Amino acid sequence: MPRFVAFLRGINVGGHIVRKERLQESFNSLGFQNISTYKQSGNVVFEADSESVEEIEKKIEIKLQETLGYNVVVFVRTIAQLKDIIESEPFKGQNKEGTSFLITFLADPPAKFPIELPTIIPKSTAEVISKKCMEFFNVTHGGGEGALPNPFIESKLKVKATTRNMNIIQEIVEKFGA
Repeated sequence: MPRFVAFLRGINVGGHIVRKERLQESFNSLGFQNISTYKQSGNVVFEADSESVEEIEKKIEIKLQETLGYNVVVFVRTIAQLKDIIESEPFKGQNKEGTSFLITFLADPPAKFPIELPTIIPKSTAEVISKKCMEFFNVTHGGGEGALPNPFIESKLKVKATTRNMNIIQEIVEKFGA
């Protein structure tokens, strides 16, 4: 049975607090199996019979809307896709000292692509360095810059996005990739 990761956008921000047990119950009610939340409840690992990522995303979004009473944008990737991202070494050659490596996942392919890469996010030293399929790779240097890639990419591409630290992606693949 294929293993997936659902990245939930903004699940525990803006006064909304969702316990991992409640999320697990929601995913379980959809027929998913071996459900685990990781680090923060915005990362849910599970197995599903379906291999259609779009179908899975829609099911989860509808269920979370029913359960929580507000819209949660869901970004589903397979463990294999996350492994491919890691193996592609998107941050190879980047200076590691004081740097955070972030991946921004897109909900949909953008209709147009008005960003020339690499590009520095205005009024910061944060940089969008490259992209692969529906993921963008960002480098930040502290000072609260970790929150910058998401709204920048969303505003330029006009699609929903969520961002995770590369360390979290690597930990998920190591823990759940077997």
